[in-house]
Amino acid sequence: MKKIVIIDYGLGNLRSVQKGLEHAGAEVTISKDPADLESADGVILPGVGAFSDAMKNIVPFLDGIHSYVASGKPVLGICLGQQMLMSHSEEGGLNDGLDLVPGKVLRFPHSELKVPHMGWNALSIEQDHPFYKEIEDGAFVYFVHSYYVDTDASHTLASCDYGVKFAASVVNSTGNVIGTQFHPEKSGDIGLKMLRNFVDMC
Repeated sequence: MKKIVIIDYGLGNLRSVQKGLEHAGAEVTISKDPADLESADGVILPGVGAFSDAMKNIVPFLDGIHSYVASGKPVLGICLGQQMLMSHSEEGGLNDGLDLVPGKVLRFPHSELKVPHMGWNALSIEQDHPFYKEIEDGAFVYFVHSYYVDTDASHTLASCDYGVKFAASVVNSTGNVIGTQFHPEKSGDIGLKMLRNFVDMC
């Protein structure tokens, strides 16, 4: 059974992610100990809340995360977790991210559309990747966010449109770091299939 570690740095909806991964057949640990990353087959970086708070709280894990990524094992950032993977965010002033995927996090522009972007929206799958195995283009997934990721085409796994086209899912250049702006654990059978695909990658 694959061992997945969910990083607990004080911000995130951890239980629903845990249940989704267990449903996908993984052994799941929620951990506040960076040493637990060393024995993990896969790591989840969840997150709900403010970018600056998240980056302060994640400091004890920084060395462990970068070493883990360098090992080639898979990491999945969800919602704020995807935003943390990026180089910078303009939320609360300019703040540095983990810089595992190049790009920046921007606030949705003022328009007639409500912010936060909340509810179901369709994905445009831009690249083949094991995370999206057997997921159809146009699949609907669940979003809750006021800031979006802007990156280049080579690092965009899937896009979505909400007044602006944005990266709904990102990937690093080696393919082992993935992010989803949406919540797979709240996206029904499609989201569970994605989590199963992640477990299969581990």
